[in-house]
This record gives sequence, structure tokens and C-alpha cells, in this order.
Amino acid sequence: MDQARIAATPDAGAEGTPPQPLHPAEMKARVALTLGGGRSFVATARTTPAGLVAAGVLVSSILLSVALLVRVAKPGGR
Repeated sequence: MDQARIAATPDAGAEGTPPQPLHPAEMKARVALTLGGGRSFVATARTTPAGLVAAGVLVSSILLSVALLVRVAKPGGR
């Protein structure tokens, strides 16, 4: 576990007590993928609802601007 996260977590040092999340609405995901030949990958992610909303706004603004650029770049697009 990340040392900064352990230091910032209340009751992180208590025996038998799991560390509390840094944000009350924090969401966690973990994926483990095993491929042939003994190769395996593990991916983890942490986010909050506000982070998901921010990512959604960012992606939608990028897609809208790309759509506008494609429309203007076409011959007779204006």
C-alpha cells in the first residue's frame, strides 16, 4: 500500500483494522488477467463520483470539438 495513503488514513496502524478510504464515496476496481505462458497483469483503479463526472465532461467536450472540426474540414461543410 502507498506510504502516503497509509500516513493520511486514520486508524491505519490499528491491528486488525482495515484502512479507511480517503474519501467516503471512493470507488475501487481491480482486474487480474492471466495470459498463456505464465504472464499475468493486475490493474487497479480508484475514483470518486466527482472524478467520473469530470472525466465525462472532458470526453464530451473533446468529442464535440472533434465533430465540429470534421464538419468544417469537409468540402461544403459550412
